[in-house]
Amino acid sequence: MAEILVCDDETNLRELLCLALEANGHRTLAAASGAEALRLLEQAPWELLITDLRLPDVSGLEVLRRAKELAPERPALLMTAFASAATAVTAMKEGAFDYLEKPFDMEELHLAVARALEQGALKRENVRLRQAAGERDAGEEIVGVSLGMRRVLELARRAARTDASVLITGESGTGKELVARFIHGCSGRAKGPFVAVNCAAVPEGLIESELFGHAKGAFTGAVAHRPGLFVEADHGTLFLDEIGETPLALQAKLLRVVQERLVRPVGGVGERSVDVRLLAATNRDLMEATAAGRFREDLLYRINVVNLRLPPLRERREDIPLLAARFVEKHARKYGLTIHGFSSEVMDCLLRHHYPGNVRELENLVEGAVALTVDGRVELEALPEGVRCGVRAVDRAATPFRLPEGGLDLEAHLAELEASAMDQALELCQGSKTRAAELLGMSFRTFRYRLGKLMGR
Repeated sequence: MAEILVCDDETNLRELLCLALEANGHRTLAAASGAEALRLLEQAPWELLITDLRLPDVSGLEVLRRAKELAPERPALLMTAFASAATAVTAMKEGAFDYLEKPFDMEELHLAVARALEQGALKRENVRLRQAAGERDAGEEIVGVSLGMRRVLELARRAARTDASVLITGESGTGKELVARFIHGCSGRAKGPFVAVNCAAVPEGLIESELFGHAKGAFTGAVAHRPGLFVEADHGTLFLDEIGETPLALQAKLLRVVQERLVRPVGGVGERSVDVRLLAATNRDLMEATAAGRFREDLLYRINVVNLRLPPLRERREDIPLLAARFVEKHARKYGLTIHGFSSEVMDCLLRHHYPGNVRELENLVEGAVALTVDGRVELEALPEGVRCGVRAVDRAATPFRLPEGGLDLEAHLAELEASAMDQALELCQGSKTRAAELLGMSFRTFRYRLGKLMGR
């Protein structure tokens, strides 16, 4: 059954239509004027518009145009007297599904409503199928034979069977959005929309409107109603990338939507229920952010029902040849070149590189190398000098130690090495003490103790 907005200035007819539609199982909203219909279009949920063509203030044609601006996939029916049937045909060219000539009987009304709602459902299904096809293709882009990636994909498949919220963690460039799309594509929501937003890329003053929508006139520049991304993702999946960057004030509102599944647009009246599966991602340590008061603990528990940690590329080096082969094929096709892979020297460099930018950095390296290769194989000179020379922190740390002729203060030297290793680990893990401790084979408590000791020297 559907939410139907009925607009007619004749009270008896308006009430009769609402009663007939409700008797058939639908829910109705009634508007006695075009102005009231415009307000309800922007503020209330609706799936079908039924409006008279001739209204005392705003014309039915204007109401129709506004409805199509707000939701082009939702159908509309026009009601008109016989004398203005030609005008109704013109209105159909503006996007109306059909028109009813007054007077009409209730059987004719119900038939037109059923056909209009069926068409609207087909349009939404076509959009969803196109989205789902693209999302399944994205899932096929995940490459990994390493134990770490096979484990991630297995857990992702299990999580996809439910509607549990998933927090995907990992360094920048590890493919968190790709895994989110994979979960969506494997889920029962695959035919629904997948809506992604990078929370770090939206200005703080606009993020609330972006997520929850806004009413017309809610703030300067709000010239029209906007539903927001939660509503866009209804019956599908909403992916909040870099959720750790959201301001505290927004986190409180986000928590309520996650708990209640009710969205109130900025400056709007009333709430709308949404059926959305939430996936989130971050490259930050949210436990640490929670302890520091930068992230709400209650929100963390809500979004972290299932946690998937993506390993950095340096922990899955066996995947590098497969990823590189995929990227060289992709970019050779993009540039219209014939590339037969890499020389052994190039592959050796790719395998030894440390990849602070992870899979994204590897793809950029391969694309640059392909662009500099005319045909044949990618050779060493096509790689950046830093990658060719192997200038990496891990290489420098691996240089054999030579004792100076005059000796040294071993304790001070070891402390310096320890401080250097911890600084490099924190830099590689973008400040996450938990991940830095893992990188150095320490417990978090030991890492924190030694770091505090070094800082207090």
